[in-house]
Amino acid sequence: MKQGFSSVRAAARLSVAPMMDWTDRHCRTLHRLLSRETLLYTEMVTAPALVRGGAVHLLDHSPEEHPVALQLGGSDPDELARAARIGADAGYVEINLNCGCPSDRVQSGTFGAVLMTDPGRVADCVAAMRSAVDVEVTVKCRIGVDDQNPEEVLPEFLSRVGAAGCGRFTIHARKAWLQGLSPKENRDIPPLDYDLVQRMRGMFGGLHLSINGGITSLDQAEAFLDAGLDGVMIGRSAYHDPTAILAQADRRIYGTGQDADPVDVARQMLPYIEAHLTQGGKLGQVTRHMLGLFTGRPGARQWRRVLSEGAHKPGAGPELVEEALEPVLAAA
Repeated sequence: MKQGFSSVRAAARLSVAPMMDWTDRHCRTLHRLLSRETLLYTEMVTAPALVRGGAVHLLDHSPEEHPVALQLGGSDPDELARAARIGADAGYVEINLNCGCPSDRVQSGTFGAVLMTDPGRVADCVAAMRSAVDVEVTVKCRIGVDDQNPEEVLPEFLSRVGAAGCGRFTIHARKAWLQGLSPKENRDIPPLDYDLVQRMRGMFGGLHLSINGGITSLDQAEAFLDAGLDGVMIGRSAYHDPTAILAQADRRIYGTGQDADPVDVARQMLPYIEAHLTQGGKLGQVTRHMLGLFTGRPGARQWRRVLSEGAHKPGAGPELVEEALEPVLAAA
């Protein structure tokens, strides 16, 4: 195992899923303040955008976000290898290949979930990426697509791609329907098959397997870890209710540190916000990720209202966050 793999695998006990339009660097900064240990992911970045488009700004991140992994989309081994090298040179601790996204745009590029139908190509991509970088190359996949039989498809996929050198997989425990369902519907409608993923844990003892899909609490995450899975990835719940998922994660999942206080975290974001505004950024680009910080707590509705209504007004700055905190503190 190459140097550094073990520490990233330890972080992968809990991870926040890569989510388009959500897990940008502002979101990751907030999540890192809530949990020092959890593995974070970028939004998916396509290999052509980096290699042909020169869009290296998509890789912008700060050292404070680490451990953070880059997710790539693509299906050409040489292009993915070049993109992986760019990502590793930018400082990412892991390069992840997307084999799970069902959107039409991704399908038209012959990557994402459609790659579940071509494990040989995925194996070639993984081999090429591994030869190009010293950080770990991983895969996020579905249990199958369309009319495939997951009981047959998933073991073959893990076997062939694992043989190419991928030692860590995150499995979204749903099929993806490439025809007939929207990307949003593909996150909810296909039934979850957690048992299948857990059986893979027994069949592939040498692989690090994380489970993803429909997981909404740390209690669920702990149950999967206790059942023998190596990691748990949480998506929408970690975004919409980040305090519930991340504030206790270091203590409960990793046995380190203390629980984060969301009020403290909101205030710790103020210097970051100030710096972002100084660089020409807009307040709403950061605060949109903070709306769920007090979900389910007294004052949460007023917190969201103040930020939502005020962040886009001319001259809005860090003082708006302090104003939004007032009803939360008053209700405490």
